[in-house]
Amino acid sequence: MDITDIYTELIAEESRSTEHRRRLDAPTVTLKGRNPSCGDEITLELAVKNGVVEDAAFTGVGCAISQASTSLMIGLVKGQTTERAKELAETFLAMIKGEIPADDPALAELGDAAALQGVSQLPARVKCATLSWHTLAEVLENKE
Repeated sequence: MDITDIYTELIAEESRSTEHRRRLDAPTVTLKGRNPSCGDEITLELAVKNGVVEDAAFTGVGCAISQASTSLMIGLVKGQTTERAKELAETFLAMIKGEIPADDPALAELGDAAALQGVSQLPARVKCATLSWHTLAEVLENKE
């Protein structure tokens, strides 16, 4: 199995996952993200307590890449401090912009989300992959 197969399988699996696709009972912050160029829309909900993302979830519609990226992001930031979640968002966005080389150790911090690095070569899909990460960065910025 080559990297393209792994990428395709990961996107398919995460886009169908319902683990993070739900509403939170008591979110402390909520923000809608929208990609008007293709119609992807998410509502990101976080339960932040004492500077830690205790829980996170999303609802919305969109292509497989946007839904998978959102699911991967939530799995990565749950349990992290808001500062660490911001750092992870910055790393992911830099990766997609091609600002981080493929062999950079910082990419290991992204876990499975690093598999989306190839999206940087697909300009029409970049906004799909980054929608949730931009939304997260905005919600955390506004939280402070």
